[in-house]
Amino acid sequence: MTGLAGLALLVWLILILLHGNFWQSGPTLAATRPVTAPTVARPAAPPVAPPVAIVVPARDEAGVIVAMLRSLLTQDYPGRYRVILVDDGSTDGTGALAREVAREVNDKRLRVLDGTPPPAGWSGKLWAVAQGIDAAIPDGINTGINAATDTAGGVELLLLTDADIVHDPRHLSALVARAEQDGLDLVSEMVALACDSLAERALVPAFVYFFQLLYPFAWVNDPLRATAAAAGGTLLLRRRALARIGGIAAVRGALIDDVALARAFKRGGRIWLGHSELARSVRPYPGFADIWRMVVRTAYVQLRFSPLLLAATTLGMALTFLVPPAAALFGHGAARLFGVLAWGGMAWSYLPTLRRFARSPAWAVALPAVALFYMAATISSAVAYHRGRGVRWKQRDYQRMSG
Repeated sequence: MTGLAGLALLVWLILILLHGNFWQSGPTLAATRPVTAPTVARPAAPPVAPPVAIVVPARDEAGVIVAMLRSLLTQDYPGRYRVILVDDGSTDGTGALAREVAREVNDKRLRVLDGTPPPAGWSGKLWAVAQGIDAAIPDGINTGINAATDTAGGVELLLLTDADIVHDPRHLSALVARAEQDGLDLVSEMVALACDSLAERALVPAFVYFFQLLYPFAWVNDPLRATAAAAGGTLLLRRRALARIGGIAAVRGALIDDVALARAFKRGGRIWLGHSELARSVRPYPGFADIWRMVVRTAYVQLRFSPLLLAATTLGMALTFLVPPAAALFGHGAARLFGVLAWGGMAWSYLPTLRRFARSPAWAVALPAVALFYMAATISSAVAYHRGRGVRWKQRDYQRMSG
């Protein structure tokens, strides 16, 4: 056990010191930016305010759609923007509720479309996004039929946002300011996630922590590194960059579409990923089973449906997260010392994420148990796939589409 414990300690030293400062839980897209001193700030406003089209794919989102639309229609953005919601075959009245909001507010910036079933090779969400972009930019940019870089239609930026996200009135301005100040082609955020139930308090902060471990934000934001990722809650895209990659059609079969888009955009441009103070998800995960299903849905997709990657990931997580507490509790001599140090480093690296979620530092000690939950869910995802159940999301089955 001494050798395994020593190796685990070495892994944690490398992760903490050399892995993109993933544990820092930053950067953050805030409502304000400094002027002359760290304590002096002013609202984040874009140097220019180009026209923006906001596209919302929505399937069976009746419980959240009204709050989301109202938040988008009350943005304080100084430029022109419009909102296009695509009802992706909902059966719970999502489209009717959206149209009711449109009638109630009588705001011509809001348009509600009835989506059509996705063609072969397209994920349902991305086909809905493509139809929304078609309505905003009627030149075929979404499907790649015509990847022209002209600005006919007036839209220069596209904001893709999930239907369960509620936006602070300052959010769109802050996103555009981030993109315009640094000439970015893609700006994305990890929005604030619900963390109220016992299951959410135990597992949601770790979900964000593991995402940062997999995609260190500092590396994503470094144009000299190949690491690319995005978080699908909010994706601000520059239109000409979308045209450059061939439109949404370039990633039409991707089930982890945000990361696929980020990879495509970073090949020829700059991207930015951070946390948000101005957007939050209102989708609850009240029980452990709810989070289990969420992980099972895409975990094996992330591993590209590869048994070899599954085995390597499982062994790597066991060494990194399970060996330290086992050595600390059951080892002797050097094995116990290495285990205590590795477990301590692991817990310390988790503290910034816990602070972001206003959770007790005591949860840091339980990270190995949380990691075991995610490992089991990942294995379950692979078992389900190889039994022929594939990926299922919102009453749609996806068998062998890309990650």
